[in-house]
Amino acid sequence: MRNLVIALFLLVGSFNVAFAQRGKAVAEGTEYYLPRTELRFTVKIEKTSYTPGDFAIYAEKYLKMNDVEMTPSVSYRILGLNVNSVGERDTSKFYVLPTDSKHNIETVDLSESGVLLAINANPKQIEEPEPFKPAPKPAPLNPRDYMNEDILSAGSSAKMAELCALEIYDIRDSKSLLSKGQADFMPKDGEQLRIMLRNLDIQEDALTQLFAGVTVKDTMEAVVKFVPVKPVSKMLLFRFSKWMGITDADDLGGNPYYISVEDKGVTPSIQEDLLSKKKAKDNGGLYVNLPGKIQITLHDGDRQWAAYELYAAQFGNTVALDEDLFGKKLFTSVVLNPVTGNLESIEIDNAKK
Repeated sequence: MRNLVIALFLLVGSFNVAFAQRGKAVAEGTEYYLPRTELRFTVKIEKTSYTPGDFAIYAEKYLKMNDVEMTPSVSYRILGLNVNSVGERDTSKFYVLPTDSKHNIETVDLSESGVLLAINANPKQIEEPEPFKPAPKPAPLNPRDYMNEDILSAGSSAKMAELCALEIYDIRDSKSLLSKGQADFMPKDGEQLRIMLRNLDIQEDALTQLFAGVTVKDTMEAVVKFVPVKPVSKMLLFRFSKWMGITDADDLGGNPYYISVEDKGVTPSIQEDLLSKKKAKDNGGLYVNLPGKIQITLHDGDRQWAAYELYAAQFGNTVALDEDLFGKKLFTSVVLNPVTGNLESIEIDNAKK
């Protein structure tokens, strides 16, 4: 029965499932790769867009507003940073897993890029970061919706600006009288008072933006990818400009952000009885990574910005597991970490007869 299951597996080796694809069966066995670790830095950025008002040139004259900008502008600032690591195919670690009748292997799960995830077991699920969703913004105000007939029929921009300013002052007087309880028509209760004041605030804001302009803030994310391959000190990672956001590394208009990589020289241990007792031939057999711990430090110019410690597959070693683990007398289940290729779990049972 085991042989029949294996034969069926070889025939449907490329069958896709929701989380992975089955291993590709070849004459010698199933081809696979081990991963290398890629870092993804998610930079949260606030974009501020300013549009001057139609009556900006009259802001100081009628509303005593100083330093009102007359030209549109866009600026950016960094709000924060997150980092997560993902596994990608390491083409230098290509192997063939024997899946013939001599080996008790029923299923081999690979990622879409061919990275080994599990043997005779369900792969480990890596929780993906939540996709970025900007917060909903209120609908923009249209000042013309709050202009009275005199303003709309004015013959010039200067006259419209003067009448709008007078309307703003009238609104402020009305708000003051309501707040003091001195208005000619006072609301009956507190809720009506709040509604009236809120409506007056909206009217004032809509007309005031004709002078002060409109400032809109948007939050966005940019992802910077980096694959550490060796220790480095303050290597340029990206540039950031207040006026352009994240720019190309060779664009000197942006301020530099650097990355340093330190090899901590720490790798996880593995039981000696799991290791191969003979030299594997022609990249055949089951290999796993023993990833190395590294420290990542980010610098904003000369200032340290953030630091992280994590394991990266390419800073450790690769070892072969004993081929006897998948002999006919045993049923071995193996799960690898999809980011580092490390042995996540292994279960060894006697084969069912």
